[in-house]
Amino acid sequence: MRSFHVPVKATGLDRWLGCGETSWLMRILTRYVLVELAKVFLISLTGLTMLMIVVGVVREAAMQGLPMAQVVGLIPYILPDALRIAVPVTLLLATTSVYARMSGSNEVVAAKALGISPMVILWPTFVAAFLLSLVTVWLNDLAVSWGRNGARRVVVEAVEEIAYSMLKAHKSYSSQQFAINVKRVEGRRLLRPTLSIEARENSPPMTITAEEAELRSDKEAGVLKVTLRNGTLDVDGRVTVRFPGVYEQEVPLSDASRAKSMSSLPSWQALRIIPREIVEQKQHIQRYECGLAAQAAYQMLCGDFQGLTSQDWEDRAQTRKGLWSHLYRLQTEPHRRWSAGFSCLCFAWVGAPMAVWLRNRDFLTSFFLCFLPILVVYYPLLAYGVDGAKSGTVPPYAVWAGNLLLACVGLWLLRKVIRY
Repeated sequence: MRSFHVPVKATGLDRWLGCGETSWLMRILTRYVLVELAKVFLISLTGLTMLMIVVGVVREAAMQGLPMAQVVGLIPYILPDALRIAVPVTLLLATTSVYARMSGSNEVVAAKALGISPMVILWPTFVAAFLLSLVTVWLNDLAVSWGRNGARRVVVEAVEEIAYSMLKAHKSYSSQQFAINVKRVEGRRLLRPTLSIEARENSPPMTITAEEAELRSDKEAGVLKVTLRNGTLDVDGRVTVRFPGVYEQEVPLSDASRAKSMSSLPSWQALRIIPREIVEQKQHIQRYECGLAAQAAYQMLCGDFQGLTSQDWEDRAQTRKGLWSHLYRLQTEPHRRWSAGFSCLCFAWVGAPMAVWLRNRDFLTSFFLCFLPILVVYYPLLAYGVDGAKSGTVPPYAVWAGNLLLACVGLWLLRKVIRY
């Protein structure tokens, strides 16, 4: 950084430099802070994101038994999820690193001696953190609405390769609705297979045994075709049919895959559709409660008071509780994503003045002194607010409690830095 010569009798920057020099110096400081912050942030973000992607891909590959081609296909969908977690932490690391070095080298003291407020040095970081917070909110939305569904689609479409891989290694493969066991695998041929299909809405459970079988995935039709030869079909233990020759059984890819569909959950929905979902859910609850009231009034008019304590009413009460729980989750989700995104601004708001106040050139010390209280206080408060809001015990905006606490601490530190 440019060194400054400060006259002994100087009482402020205006007495030593002209207005043009003051403006030039502030622009230099702003550019200097942003460049240093960007260098540390981008290097740290790249390293941490790559580590998180590797961990996420390895975990998913181990859980699903994915081949290498599908593992590579997962990376774009896991990237937003990794970035939304990595950005706040790496921004805090970059902030404490830059300001710890500046403060430890007395650069902040030199600027104050020239009559420059520490806010001139701090505000570029706060503006950058605000913009990154908006990006992180978008990443939170992208990760849950596009990334998770995309990753699930990769796993579902790879069910044929996953099944063959598991059958060769363990002689069995199963999902919630589908299971297959074989004696051995020769190329694409499955010898002595036993196929089990759980009951669905319009079909009973089935068990099929055959001399051999072959799996083929039809992605356009969305089914896994199982071609069996010379076997027996058992339907719910009631009907047994022997079939010579070839028999083809189709299983929906979503049933054959181990990937669970959670698209109906608020945490898997895009922010743009949640307000509409909230309105529809409120209307659904109102209609259901009106129906319950009408049913209860009818039973009381008929004198059926014992029926009001039957198991049917307990089931209805559980259904009503589930409807309200879904509404609470819908109302909580936007607050959760926005508060998690704006943790970037809160982390920088605390980290920058703390690093200046500590005046320690060892940025790791400043980082951990700032991150440990965040880890111990902020994240538990966020978890408590999210859990309470989802259960309806606290209002949805309670998820902002951790952000508010960090804002207050950062304001206190900022006043100390400016005043002293």
